[in-house]
Amino acid sequence: MRSFICFILCFCLFSFGVSAQRGLKWNNDGTGYYLVEKGVIVKYELPSFSRSEVVQPAQITPAGSSKPLAVRDFSFSADGKRLLIYTNSKRVWRQDTRGDYWVLDMTDNKLQQLGKDKPVSSLMFAKFSPDASQVAYVSGHNLYVEDIASGKISALTSDGTDRIINGTFDWVYEEEFSCRDGFRWSPDGKSIAYWRVDASNIRNFLMINNTDSLYSFTIPVEYPKAGQDPSACKVGVVNIATGTTKWMDVPGDQRQHYIPAMEWMADSKQIMLEQLNRKQNEAKMYLCDIVTGAANPIYSESNKSWIDVEPTEGNGWKWINNGKEFLVISEKDGWRHLYRVNTNGGKELLVTVGNYDMISLKAVDEKGGYVYFMASPDNATQQYLYRILLNGKGKLELLSPVDQKGTHNYTLSPNGRYANHSFSNHKNQSVSEWVSFPGHKTVKEMSRKMEPSGNVEMFQVTTDDGVTMDGWMIKPKNFDSTKKYPVLFYVYAEPANTTVRDAIGSAGTRLYAGDIAADGYIQISVEGRGTPAPKGAAWRKAIYQNIGIINIRDQAMAAKKIIQWPFVDPDRIAVHGWSGGGSTTLNLLFQYPDIYKTGIAIAPVANQLLYDNIYQERYMGLPQENKEPFVQGSPITHAKNLKGNLLVIHGTGDDNVHYQGTEMLINELVRNGKQFQMMSYPNRTHGISEGPGTSAHLAQLFTSYLRTHCPGGPR
Repeated sequence: MRSFICFILCFCLFSFGVSAQRGLKWNNDGTGYYLVEKGVIVKYELPSFSRSEVVQPAQITPAGSSKPLAVRDFSFSADGKRLLIYTNSKRVWRQDTRGDYWVLDMTDNKLQQLGKDKPVSSLMFAKFSPDASQVAYVSGHNLYVEDIASGKISALTSDGTDRIINGTFDWVYEEEFSCRDGFRWSPDGKSIAYWRVDASNIRNFLMINNTDSLYSFTIPVEYPKAGQDPSACKVGVVNIATGTTKWMDVPGDQRQHYIPAMEWMADSKQIMLEQLNRKQNEAKMYLCDIVTGAANPIYSESNKSWIDVEPTEGNGWKWINNGKEFLVISEKDGWRHLYRVNTNGGKELLVTVGNYDMISLKAVDEKGGYVYFMASPDNATQQYLYRILLNGKGKLELLSPVDQKGTHNYTLSPNGRYANHSFSNHKNQSVSEWVSFPGHKTVKEMSRKMEPSGNVEMFQVTTDDGVTMDGWMIKPKNFDSTKKYPVLFYVYAEPANTTVRDAIGSAGTRLYAGDIAADGYIQISVEGRGTPAPKGAAWRKAIYQNIGIINIRDQAMAAKKIIQWPFVDPDRIAVHGWSGGGSTTLNLLFQYPDIYKTGIAIAPVANQLLYDNIYQERYMGLPQENKEPFVQGSPITHAKNLKGNLLVIHGTGDDNVHYQGTEMLINELVRNGKQFQMMSYPNRTHGISEGPGTSAHLAQLFTSYLRTHCPGGPR
């Protein structure tokens, strides 16, 4: 569920605010960066921003072709003498992570394609060896290494099938752990560590396609539902010279544990990996000897609810003190903090001291003794850049400009001297610039708009339960406080994301086909317990075994307060949401039918027992141990209480939240004599965007239903 929510909302809490320079790649020392501009790879030097063209289209035009390669992504070798180009990409579940790779020799302009004997657009995650003499990649769930000079391709694994997955991951690891790239070169270039996922025992969920051929056909997806055992997973290290793999001897049943993170130690003799138990409330980190496979535990953590997998660098950890220590993120003291841990004995030191959450780590300046990170101690809807001493003895130091209240984001250079900085807030104030450190000095400004505009209001509401919730509101045009207006609530209310942020674009109703403010609607979203707001672990973990219960009550109790406002019409209260927000919409209509009169639920999880095991078991426990929270939190349990107007929308090709749940919901509504409306989109996935006219049709459907059943305007 996580990846779709990040997509549909455009940004998630722990990285909200969008960098002005998309596709930016730093050079090794952080004194410049590369971009693709109209097919040309260019380099900008800092702080002068002098521009040079590094790779021309002619250099990446294959022999016999009149067109240059369309660069989807690129990376330089460590010495800068070779360029790896990713092109002709295709989608794998959420992202286009398979395609073709080419190598350009920058010294003689020789251009060669990798994996010529492999199917078109089948290579994944290609990367240079440390000395850039070889490239490793995955194709067909097997791992290969190719010698650039000779073109020789060597298979490092040979057992890959649709269910034996080497060097990448199955559906659920990708969806819920964001694991995609499943192998790592050793620093000395002699070995590769990789994941092997065995999904042989995972049952297929069969989606059916009724429209693309004379006879219908099924589309299988290996999908472990809540209560079903996970795929077996292990990590091996393959010797490049011999092609033999040594498996790491990590304790425990492979089908009752996860390995969501792994990285090499600097000496190329050990790897470090993180193991989670199935409930995801116990985490252990092991140092593994690549010769013997012995796994030595060096760090562990447990929680009464769950532990988030949050490595400090990609799928690994940030190493300091010449590899003797690493940084780890934990909520063990009640706040999301950064710790430094000694690899010999696991001694810990709290770095980010204080009653606040570290939102995301941005850079570590070990030489200067500082760590840079995002946080917002005073307002959970905002975020700012701070730094603190790496020794844990410093005071929190705000680096973002004090006169820019809202959401900041930074892309910092490797040396921490420069950053691409963006700022915005709900007043439509914004800045896009390059800055230098120390001092946060502007070195180049792309845009600045500090004149407030717009009609978004930020507010707080305290419920009868004593829960204070942040919210945003957009009032209708020509608002008359003596009149009463309908309210349209936008909800998500689950652990994967937030809906209330002090940033441009956070507020609004994206699905409305027209000017919703001119049509006389109040738009509101409020943020309750269980969402990943930086309000401390107690706020976030309150939802454990309470999805569909406590988060629903928080939303309803906030709405109960809001309908007491003199300009709100209590007879015209509508709510909508997508995915987890669709589930919340259903639960609000079913559990609090006297508050919510109209609801539009898109791609909802109607029955929690139908969703994937990693997500649902993380937040709800194991159904075989305690099924009751799953039942009580599922909308289908309360469908008999529907009183208002309901529109359910779902794509039949949704591999994430299966159409199956909506069909079960329909049966329950029909059984209880509840009238409702339904729209299915054939073969559309969770985003319901495929096919000509789909997005426009969905928007018009949404708008028409809202206008019909919850008409806008003052009364």
